[in-house]
Amino acid sequence: MMYILVGKETFPTNDVNEWGVNRQITPNIVHDIFEIGGESISVSTVFLGIDHRHGLGEPILFETMVFGGKYDGYQDRYCTYDEAVLCHYITCEMVDRVRIQRDNKLKEIGI
Repeated sequence: MMYILVGKETFPTNDVNEWGVNRQITPNIVHDIFEIGGESISVSTVFLGIDHRHGLGEPILFETMVFGGKYDGYQDRYCTYDEAVLCHYITCEMVDRVRIQRDNKLKEIGI
C-alpha cells in the first residue's frame, strides 16, 4: 500500500502519480551530522511512502538510519511522524555517546 505525507499526517493512496509527486516533495524528515574522530556520521529519518509491515497491522512508514561510525547501518522503523522524530533524536543521542566516550577517554590519557 502506498501512502503520502501531508504535514505530519499520512494518507493511503492508490494513485501512483500522486504518490510519486509526494515522494519528490517530501524531503528527509530530520537529518543530523556528527563529526567523531575525523569521521562524518549521518543520522537520517525519512518517510518511506510504502507500508513496510505489508498490511499486517499499523503501517510502518518512517525509517531512521545511521551512516558511518560505530553504528553504521543501524536502522529502525516507525508508524507515525511523531514517533519517528522522537526516535531520531534518541538515535542521535546513541551516536553522540560515542563522541562523549571518545573525548572522555582522550582526556583520561592526557590527549
